[in-house]
Amino acid sequence: METADIYIKQFPANVQEILARIRTIIFEEAPEAEEKISYAMPGYFLNIKPLVYIAGYKNHIGLYATPTGHEEFKKELSECKQGKGSVQFPLNSEIPYELIRRIIKFRKQEIEK
Repeated sequence: METADIYIKQFPANVQEILARIRTIIFEEAPEAEEKISYAMPGYFLNIKPLVYIAGYKNHIGLYATPTGHEEFKKELSECKQGKGSVQFPLNSEIPYELIRRIIKFRKQEIEK
């Protein structure tokens, strides 16, 4: 993948819509973020440090906010499947956009310190 646009367009319309909305939230909260493909998914960086990564899958959306972003919101994310530094939002459930926004705000503040 060369760009986030190309990455997002490879998915079915419903997944494209979710990824695009998360991408919009990222730029609303961190308009200065640099977007690039990293680890074969869109990554967003501030001051050369990773803010978040997003990824689409057949049955879920992946959000990678490094372990600190997930640790900070452990209680709210407890219902989601998680791995080290990742969380999965199932496509058959409501996507928690406001929680995602709060995670991005937290990561931005963390990076700016």
